[in-house]
Parts: sequence; C-alpha cells; structure tokens
Amino acid sequence: MKGKIVKIAGPVVVAEGMKGAQMYEVVKVGEEKLTGEIIQLHGDRVTIQVYEETTGVKPGEPVIGTGAPLSVELGPGMLKAMYDGIQRPLTAIEEKTGSIFIPRGVDVPALPRDIKWEFKPIVNEGAYVEEGDILGIVDETPSIKHKILVPIGIRGKVIEIKEGKFTVDETVAIIETENGEEEIKMMQKWPVRKPRPYKEKLPPRIPMITGQRVEDTFFPIAKGGTAAIPGPFGSGKTVTQHQLAKWSDADVVVYIGCGERGNEMTEVIEEFPHLEDIRTGNKLMDRTVLIANTSNMPVAAREASVYTGITIAEYFRDMGYGVLLTADSTSRWAEAMREISGRLEEMPGEEGYPAYLASRLAQFYERAGRVICLGQDNREGFVSIVGAVSPPGGDFSEPVTSNTLRIVKVFWALDANLARRRHFPAINWLLSYSLYVDEVTDWWHKNVGNDWRLLRDTAMSLLQKEAELQEIVQLVGPDALPDRERVILEVARMLREDFLQQDAFDEVDTYCPPKKQYLMLKIIMTFYEEALKAVERGVEPKKIISVPVKQEIARMKYMPHDEFINVKANEILNKVKEQLSSLN
Repeated sequence: MKGKIVKIAGPVVVAEGMKGAQMYEVVKVGEEKLTGEIIQLHGDRVTIQVYEETTGVKPGEPVIGTGAPLSVELGPGMLKAMYDGIQRPLTAIEEKTGSIFIPRGVDVPALPRDIKWEFKPIVNEGAYVEEGDILGIVDETPSIKHKILVPIGIRGKVIEIKEGKFTVDETVAIIETENGEEEIKMMQKWPVRKPRPYKEKLPPRIPMITGQRVEDTFFPIAKGGTAAIPGPFGSGKTVTQHQLAKWSDADVVVYIGCGERGNEMTEVIEEFPHLEDIRTGNKLMDRTVLIANTSNMPVAAREASVYTGITIAEYFRDMGYGVLLTADSTSRWAEAMREISGRLEEMPGEEGYPAYLASRLAQFYERAGRVICLGQDNREGFVSIVGAVSPPGGDFSEPVTSNTLRIVKVFWALDANLARRRHFPAINWLLSYSLYVDEVTDWWHKNVGNDWRLLRDTAMSLLQKEAELQEIVQLVGPDALPDRERVILEVARMLREDFLQQDAFDEVDTYCPPKKQYLMLKIIMTFYEEALKAVERGVEPKKIISVPVKQEIARMKYMPHDEFINVKANEILNKVKEQLSSLN
C-alpha cells in the first residue's frame, strides 16, 4: 500500500491513495521514511501523526504502509536500556550514527540483534504448554531473571526446545498447535494501545511499601494501585518519584519521562546507574527501563511514550514480577494530545484539551492492577502506576489534575508552602487521601502491629485539629489556649517534624521500613496519651513540653533501623511513660 502526501501541519501529515489502511497502522512517511501512525481514516485519505521532525517534507512524497500497528519489541535487552517514546534505543542510535541527536529516518532495532543470551529451558520436549507459560529463563541482569513466555494465542505440545546462546530473533523452541508448528523466539511484539491479557484481576489488599512514612502510614498505595502526585514547580514531584523508584518494593521499575525538561531526565540518567539497590545489592539500573522523552522531542512521540511504557510494564508483570511505572509528567502527555488535537482541527474541550482527555487518562490508569497471570502456574504479578501532574501555578482544578483525581485512588498533594519551609516530602496531609486505607489495614495488623489503624487515625485527627487551632493561635497566641489544646499543638508539631518530615539525602532516613514507621508513630502517640493524663493531674504544659525524652524522639528517624526496632524503641517508649507519669 502506497500513497502520497497532500498536506503537512507540523507533526500531522495528510496522505491520499491509502485504500485498505487501518487505524493505528504504522507508516513510513516521505523520502526519508519517517515513522508515523494513522490516527484518522476517511476513505483512501488518512491523517498521520509523525514521530519525527517533519521539516523539509513536501507534498507529493510517498507514504508506505507497514500493515502493523505501533508495537514494541519485548524480550531480553530491555533492562538497563534507555528508549525514546516509540522504543528507539537512544544509546544504540548514538553508537551507530555518532550523533547525540536522533537523525531522521534512522532505523535501529529496539532489542540488540547481535547479543547472544544464555537460554535455559525449564520445560521438556513433549510437555503441553499454554499461552503465558514459562518456557525458559535468561539471566538478563544480576537482579532479574527474564522469563521467556509462550506468546499469546499459542498452545500445544513442545516438540523441540533448545539450550544454549541465542539472539532474540533465533528459534529456541517449536510448539505443535492445532494450526501447525509454531517457531518460538525470545522476542515478542505487542501493539502498545492494546492491554496485555491476564486470567483474573485481584483486589488491591497488599500495600506497596515505599519507605516514605507519609505515604506508607498515612496515604498508602496498594500493589496494583494508582496514584497521582500533583504539585507546582519546585514542590518535589521528581524527587518523590525518584524515591519511589529507589525504595518501593517492586521488582522492576519503568520510568517514563513524558515531556519533562531535559535537565530532570539528565538527573535520572546520571544518577540511576550509580545507585545501589537495597533489595538486591546490585545496581538499581539492573532492574530499570528508562523512557526518555523530553520537552524538545517531537510532540507525537511524547504522546506515545506512556503506551510504550505501560506495555513494557505489563510484559514484566506477565512474568510474575511486581512493576512500578512512574510517568513524569502526565501533564506534558496531555499537552501533546492537545497540540495534535488542535492540528486535527477537532472541537476543543475545557482549556483547549481534547474532549476525550478523561477517557484517554482512564484507559492508561486502568492498565494498572494486581493480577493472576496467564499460564498454568497461576503466578501473580502487578503494575502500580504513579503519575506526576504539573498543574500551572499549582491549580488543582485544571482539567488534567481534576480528571486524574476522578480515576486514581491515591492523591499525594504536593504543597509549595511546605517546600518553601523545607518540609520534604512536601505532601500536604490535609489535602491528600488514599482510598486503599481500608483495604491494606488487615496487612498492617497481621504483619506489623494490631493497633496500626487506631494510631494512624488518631494522628490524622490531631493534624486536622492543629490546623483548626492555628487560626486561633494567629489571633490570640498559644498561651490563650487551654492546656489540652496546647498539648495537641505540641504533639502535632512532633508528628510533622519528627515523623512526616523525611530526609531523602540522609543514608538512614531516606528509607524507613514498616516496623520502624509503626514504632515511631506508637512512641509519639504514647507521648500524647501520657501527656493528656499529666494535664488531667494538673501538670503545666511547659513541664510536659520540656521532658528530656523529647530529644530522643526527635532523633528516632536517624537511628539505624535494626538497632531502633530491636532495642531503642522499647527504651524510648519506657522513658516516655516514666518521665511523663512522674510529673506533678
């Protein structure tokens, strides 16, 4: 199928003579064979979004259809790789062309064809296999064993399976199906806009531990859950996502930079290869896929980047791994949609965004989940999605933020005022929420402490009460408050400074395990209970506030985790009870 260009408007190209073309089919545009995707069909006239710069492309140049939708290559070689929004390998392109920029029309496969991977079969010849079953293992990195799966739609008897070193496009097994023999390679292709199938979606009842106290204890995200991090410039969105990538208990991290400034993506690229991974003892990059799509890259590739990322995440989920996908930022993705929609002359919705903005956001976030994967072994995997949102001026009522909040279950609202006061993570505890709290309570009670929910809810009510009291304090001063309210203010300050505030650059405080989070909160809430008893006995708040144990409470976050959990926590708890009960 071959047509010719009749109109060009930036990344949008119109071509005629394309009878038989299909929606979302990939085409090669112009003499330089630029990659594009059909996004509108009218008879033999098609509208194409081009994923490369179209400057210099002229009407009359050819457009050639490939007959295939925009797809990604899935197989060994993805981990530690860095791609652009349509899975072009940036490092390999630089090595091939010698240019730090992507030359137009360059064609480099996403997975290297010259590397031979050691394939170790785990099924025998004669075995019956179904779609999603694991045929063999490739030790792709020291951290992750890449499981070679039976492709979707194939089931039958293994009549041949090999062992040894192979490239991704060499046959490693032959399966006899109802329709004949199928050659199985280590590489699969999958269309990015089509979710990968699974057996069953499971309820989100297990928390994904991030090591950040404000997130795990106050606003938890479940494995397979969705979260949004909206906030104005400088409030810490990127640092928060970096912390999640470093410390959350997911097996694989897919980090999508879908249109952020180049310096933020540069920070990820420079920092991640040197980071030690607390989970495996290896490098964090050994279990990370980077999709680097900065704001100066073609706008259409920015729009495709989230689909590329979520498809790669689903592939690792299908192996039985837990995957954290972070998108920084979905606002830039939405802006790319708005620009393409404008060039298509579609009727705009609110603030110029396309009318289908909400449905596109929902389609993306709905691909998260904890599932029973395809295959006979009923293994579980999950994809958790955390999307940063960059509302102009921190206005949470703008369309991208408001539509995202209708879909996601966790809202970590970043506050510029907290960031200015150097309170990080700058997550506002009065605006944020998590709809997973009820679901994950049982896990916390069984694995950490049976009074976790009571402590968490009491602490939240104290912080809300503090916000009400602050208005009175600003009018009449703290000394005019009753003794009980003055104790509440002091305990709320301890919660803010000694619990919620966390230092990402301190080697101890950067990550806080669940047991330590629980014990820290228990100590502060025990202080509150004992302080109220002291007030009832007539003790002045000044005496309560000046007890020596408060200094140890302030240092809890910097104490080594094991020492604190096994020794120090009980010592501090006993001191709290002794020192406050002895006041008169």
